[in-house]
Amino acid sequence: MAEVLLSEAEKTYILHGVRADLRNDGRTCSDFRPMELELGLVENANGSARLRLANTDVLVGVKCEIDNPYASNPGEGKLEFFVDCSANATPQFEGKGGEQLANELAALMSRAYQTRESFDLKSLSIIKGMKCWKLCIDVLILECGGSLIDAISMGVKAALADTKIPKVSVIGSDGGALELELADEADGREEPLEWTSAPCLVTLNKLEDSLLVDASAEEEACCAAALIVGVSPNRKITTTSIPGHGSFLADPTIFSKALNLAVDVGVKLNSAIEASIRRHQTMKPAPRGFLD
Repeated sequence: MAEVLLSEAEKTYILHGVRADLRNDGRTCSDFRPMELELGLVENANGSARLRLANTDVLVGVKCEIDNPYASNPGEGKLEFFVDCSANATPQFEGKGGEQLANELAALMSRAYQTRESFDLKSLSIIKGMKCWKLCIDVLILECGGSLIDAISMGVKAALADTKIPKVSVIGSDGGALELELADEADGREEPLEWTSAPCLVTLNKLEDSLLVDASAEEEACCAAALIVGVSPNRKITTTSIPGHGSFLADPTIFSKALNLAVDVGVKLNSAIEASIRRHQTMKPAPRGFLD
């Protein structure tokens, strides 16, 4: 995450506000910052979204490719996550500074989507045991201002909602190899994904005995421990992770409280991003995209 240097006076100011459940931007400890969402910005992707959470800004694109299914899951498709940390997001990402963080974020997103509670991979099967769709989900971090994985998870969910997969027809076989024909995009023969079960990830930061939702970069610099929880709309936990050095596990009471809070917040976050997605889907398309 982006490193922020604070003086002792600044840390004390943040701490006193958290103790009073009034953060320096006016939020309570369980409130998220304002969210901005845009859909369909990348012309050469099957789906895309840009999500801004205060000072955190991510762009997500989804590309659909025909692939061979895993032998262990012949009737399912694939999801692959890739994260790129723009050097403009923070000086720490210059050179190879963001490579380790990018790999960690991609791995965390992959774990959050491994359960069927998150995404039905069977819907990506074309011919069982032979062909399937692989969704390559690319995340570009444009700005890093706290709660990075939370913003990424919401951006991914929005990009999946914007994704449409071309219909495929089997037109024959040549020497045992299948010949597939993709429908022309101009024909409008594309199918949307079932995205509503996709999880949102919630990061809880621990500052003394308080738990902070959607911590800013300055608040993250003051916190001793963090807990990341993937939450589906039906209150199922899809993954948990404790990044960094601090730990919630030393106090079972705090850990249990944190999980319950994460689930409550995650359900509200899923509802908020879904409502925003629905609003954008009913809007007229913009005349041009972000990367036109």
